[in-house]
Amino acid sequence: MPRRVSADPAARRSRVLEPAEWATAGIPLLRNPRELVGGLHERHGPAFATAVVAVLDPDQRVRASASFTLGTADPDGWRFRHALLVHLRRIVPHDLRLRIPVRTAVLLYCRAGELRWTATDGAWMWGLRDACTLHGLRCGAYLMMNGERWQVLGEERGGRRPGGRPRTSGRTAVTANGERPRAQTVRRPGVARRPAEGRERPRRLPESEDPAGGRGSRSVAASGS
Repeated sequence: MPRRVSADPAARRSRVLEPAEWATAGIPLLRNPRELVGGLHERHGPAFATAVVAVLDPDQRVRASASFTLGTADPDGWRFRHALLVHLRRIVPHDLRLRIPVRTAVLLYCRAGELRWTATDGAWMWGLRDACTLHGLRCGAYLMMNGERWQVLGEERGGRRPGGRPRTSGRTAVTANGERPRAQTVRRPGVARRPAEGRERPRRLPESEDPAGGRGSRSVAASGS
């Protein structure tokens, strides 16, 4: 049976992390947050109310990422945790077999308003921490972004938002091995598509190798020699 979540406001408040709790959680520092934010913004172009979860390897390179939009009218860390787990399971296998996590999950949340902590941020932080525990990952940084700037929560590190102001609505996107999602092309009815001369057709990995499972959100399979 699915787990029932209490609608009690007190229960929801318990699924919110305060900044002081986050500061004592042992969150690893990002080596280059500006580069991380720029890369995730280039791949996902997040709109307002969009969350971007990324999995970093031990060298803090992005190995997989996903972006999605979730309503936050009634912020609840359990609901956010569930959404994060769904996307983590689609983009990377779990590491529960390891005694010590070697990969780290970070979360970038794009919203309107000033970059000050809110209950919504606290619910996302609770959800990220719990989702990492259940997926065998190390809980990493929580970053906030608005129309002008980005900021690492609990740190003095931040900067100007890359790429200008965000769109007003988002879409779900998934990437593997840090690649950028390919743009979709619109084909007119009755017009056959011919490959350009000398251009190699894109290759799709078998479903067993595709971290997104080949279903649902758009995904990019890793290509290489």
